[in-house]
Amino acid sequence: MFENTKMPEGMDPQILEHLMNPQNYGKLDEYSCVGVALDEKTGEYVIFYTLLDGDVVKNVSYATNGCQDTVVIGSMFTQMIKGNNLEYANGAIQKMHDKLGKLTPQQQICADIVFSAFIASMKNLEHIQAGKEEEVHVLKMKDSCESAGMDNKKGMEDKKNG
Repeated sequence: MFENTKMPEGMDPQILEHLMNPQNYGKLDEYSCVGVALDEKTGEYVIFYTLLDGDVVKNVSYATNGCQDTVVIGSMFTQMIKGNNLEYANGAIQKMHDKLGKLTPQQQICADIVFSAFIASMKNLEHIQAGKEEEVHVLKMKDSCESAGMDNKKGMEDKKNG
């Protein structure tokens, strides 16, 4: 769509496409597992829905109240894992890091909240398969967009939610 548009230096046309036309955004009516990553300082969250067929990601979607970087990364990541098996999907986090290249501290936190929501959905799947009743799995972010310029440590802490 933006192939013939003169892009600012360093701007990837694929990123602009995902910004203008996010893929896989919104709630899935049917899903196998769901995870949430939550930034308690800002209230930002990403909800990640995954529908599996065996170990293949048949469908996936996400929702967020986050910034445009979160929307773009969510769109790119869901497109990357859709139709692939869980082994590929779990390795796709590193592939996305490689694809995104050097990010600002705030962009890194936006990426981390998307990836953490996916990880939370996989934890939800593990718990369901183990026979635990868990509607959604929540991971609280240790780092916040609020402090992105001051502290570039990454991480999350597990919060059991059942």
